[in-house]
Amino acid sequence: MKTENLIAALVADGPSIETPIARKVALALVCGFALSAALFFWQLGWRPDIGEARGTLPFLFKFVVTAALLIPAALLTAHLARPDATPGLWGWALLIAPLLLVAGVSAELVASPINVWTAKLIGTNAVACVTLIVLLSTLPFAALFFALLQGAPAEPGLAGAVAGIAAGALAATLYAMHCTDDSPLFVATWYTIGIGIMALAGSVLGERLLRW
Repeated sequence: MKTENLIAALVADGPSIETPIARKVALALVCGFALSAALFFWQLGWRPDIGEARGTLPFLFKFVVTAALLIPAALLTAHLARPDATPGLWGWALLIAPLLLVAGVSAELVASPINVWTAKLIGTNAVACVTLIVLLSTLPFAALFFALLQGAPAEPGLAGAVAGIAAGALAATLYAMHCTDDSPLFVATWYTIGIGIMALAGSVLGERLLRW
């Protein structure tokens, strides 16, 4: 069967494909989150000052950013599992989190003296931040890839990259509960690097494993 005919057949069968794939991606996220959360609480746990931190704006801002990235990335992953899918509006929705970070960083730079900018950027856990986000991403990343293998992504590299972003955002949400660096400048730098690594890995693996 030619590729064009296969795509046409899959699209025509859309109603019977879309719901199972969406459910599989959702199940993959839930299972990946549960496994990563178990690993998180086993090895890391809450930050020592969680009681005081949870009422502060910088701490809460981290979760606003990760949620603003996780939700559209997860929905877009399910959407891109279809053979006729294009990013569409959900692709643009991925820009919400970066725009929030730009706003947060700008506000912080305006409110902080120049001599503390470097300290806020480096923080106290830069290397650990990137490493742990990548490690906590591994299980949800694998679960999402397994779900995507049940679909037929038209753009496997893009689908893999978005799955990597979703897994990275999920992991970043968990890690944010342990991280004592709440500066938007720190988050914009090191959280982004960790999630970016997963996006790159997803793109590479997607091209190799999700192509049909």
